[in-house]
Amino acid sequence: QVQLVESGGGLVQAGGSLRLSCVASGRTFSSYFMGWFRQAPGKEREFVAAITLSGAGTYYTNSVKGRFTISRDGAKNTVYLQMSSLKPEDTAVYYCALNKYYSDYDVPSHYSYWGQGTQVTVSS
Repeated sequence: QVQLVESGGGLVQAGGSLRLSCVASGRTFSSYFMGWFRQAPGKEREFVAAITLSGAGTYYTNSVKGRFTISRDGAKNTVYLQMSSLKPEDTAVYYCALNKYYSDYDVPSHYSYWGQGTQVTVSS
């Protein structure tokens, strides 16, 4: 099994920055992607960013390109989401997830393991 634990959320003013962390434990080898998703109240969960387990490939939804950066530290089994120039519309619960079996990186149902989520609130 795989366990994912996120941290780093909080309250920040618009234009500010936060860094989210996701520590993975368990059987994470032979996986395709680690991803970040977010869900705002009353909305569906949406893809934010993903990274291949090798770290060679990174992918972003258009609304965060140039503002968010996903990275990983293999030695620590940790994936990060550095968020800058935050906007009120970035407010959501952010989840990290692990995709072990599928080559699509932006489909929530293709991720088998999920963390508990961390709240990010951006005030205007």
